[in-house]
Amino acid sequence: MSDEDALDAYSAAVVHVAETVLPSVASLRVRVGRRQGAGSASVLTADGFLLTSAHVVEGAERAKADFADGTEVDADVIGRDPLSDLAVLRARGDVPPPVRLGDAANLRVGQLVVALGNPLGLAGSVTAGIVSALGRALPTQSGRVVDEVIQTDAALNPGNSGGVLADSSGRMVGVNTAVAGIGVGLAVPINSTTRQLITTLMTQGRVRRAWLGIAGSQSPLPPTLAAKVGRRNGLRVAQVIDGSPAARAGLFRGDVVVAVDGEPIVTSTAVQRLMVEDAIGRRLEITVWRNGALVDVIAIPRELADT
Repeated sequence: MSDEDALDAYSAAVVHVAETVLPSVASLRVRVGRRQGAGSASVLTADGFLLTSAHVVEGAERAKADFADGTEVDADVIGRDPLSDLAVLRARGDVPPPVRLGDAANLRVGQLVVALGNPLGLAGSVTAGIVSALGRALPTQSGRVVDEVIQTDAALNPGNSGGVLADSSGRMVGVNTAVAGIGVGLAVPINSTTRQLITTLMTQGRVRRAWLGIAGSQSPLPPTLAAKVGRRNGLRVAQVIDGSPAARAGLFRGDVVVAVDGEPIVTSTAVQRLMVEDAIGRRLEITVWRNGALVDVIAIPRELADT
């Protein structure tokens, strides 16, 4: 294939995505008191559910959604989850057809992706790039971390948040959420986990999570212990919140967490991944390395307060 043919194929792919997806991407206008905000959203279902970033509609109960065909509808904020930076709205009128959902689990580094949204108030903007990296972690305002974030060099600017990151087939594989620097954009993946979160937001308006009350960082394990558990690192506890389930269980600063509920633990993100609704009020066995020995404690996580 010649360079000219390759360029034509690239252009054809981007044009196809733009023509397929743009009609279903809205410019979102939000007002909270005297503060006005803007972002993007996409049509999630034919009956009017819209998907955006939680920080776009932070503090808002309603927004206005404008589409490329001239459709303008009011939309109510149905649910938001700051810990995944996802939010769902429900339009009060007819909306264009929904965007097809893909699966970010199938993405590969170097793959073409297209970002669609409304950066800087410029409605219906399209930029293209590649998947620069996968599995990034995105700290949120709540202090928690969004896992498996997609990094792309497709140009993102303020206003792109809540918009679509699509693959070359026009399927949404991510929700654009942040600009980390020049040429570094981040998107929350559309995968089995986020699909469940979105469904929960649509039906319940919020996502319930468990909470232990520890913070820490990855730490190397002693060679003998590493050989015994089959990995080189654990999670060294740097903080135990007073009165938290972790404190009540007898976890201490300096403990190195090796496993929770039988699952290997290396990072805080690994603990966070286990703090789902089913863990609330359930006895969890936590294995730690303390003073040269493995110690098991029992913690009962409680529900994380809304943030």
